[in-house]
Amino acid sequence: MTTYVLVHGAFHGGWCWERLTPVLEAAGHEVYAPSLTGLGDRAAELTPEVGLDAHVNDIAGLIADEDLTDVVLVGHSYAGIVVTAVADQIPSRIALLVYLDTFVAHDGEAVADILPVNVQAFADAAQAEGEGWRVPVAGMPPGVEGCYGVTDEPDLGWLRSMQSPQSLRTFTDVLRLGNPAQLQRVPRAHIHCSGGGEAWTSLRQQLMPRSYPPAGEPVRDLDTGHDAMITKPDELAAVLDDLVTAHARSGSAHALQ
Repeated sequence: MTTYVLVHGAFHGGWCWERLTPVLEAAGHEVYAPSLTGLGDRAAELTPEVGLDAHVNDIAGLIADEDLTDVVLVGHSYAGIVVTAVADQIPSRIALLVYLDTFVAHDGEAVADILPVNVQAFADAAQAEGEGWRVPVAGMPPGVEGCYGVTDEPDLGWLRSMQSPQSLRTFTDVLRLGNPAQLQRVPRAHIHCSGGGEAWTSLRQQLMPRSYPPAGEPVRDLDTGHDAMITKPDELAAVLDDLVTAHARSGSAHALQ
């Protein structure tokens, strides 16, 4: 059995994992898919003060409160920076850190440093529509690319209806590592989604220096859009299982039970 903690990306909530979770559970795994503060079923908690630390504490607190160990911690999109910070705080509880179509932030960086054009657009939208701090849902124009690579109805309409605004501070707060040496010893793996149309291809090219793994870190490609947990949950579950199995066979000091 593997214990998964799944951390959603920007404007999403724990709801985005609802197709993947039962697939993993049917295979005998334990799955936690919480919503971060101010998002999903916790949207009412959104305030200007909600920042990166709040989201890190959400996940680190869950793992500690549930006394979870040997965790496979999966961070999607924005949550790449969140799971890095969580693993820095509690490295002994993390068996494998999985970056799902996302970047690896470095100490002293914010999302705004990695995606400056995107976050400037968020700031402009917050200024225009969100009292300077509340970023409205970053929708995409209708068309062949849909939203986050989701193109088919009713999935597309459902996705758009479920998203919620996010605090600008979560994108501008800086990652501060306290245990960089221990963090480096936490095994990491990467899943790249190769579909989604030209907009996502362009974005991934920007992220390439941060999303392409160093030598020795496994990477798997999934032919689907950014929200793979919605478009291809079975395939994503299989890729996760493959990564976990490969990790267990590697004889790592963090090997799964």
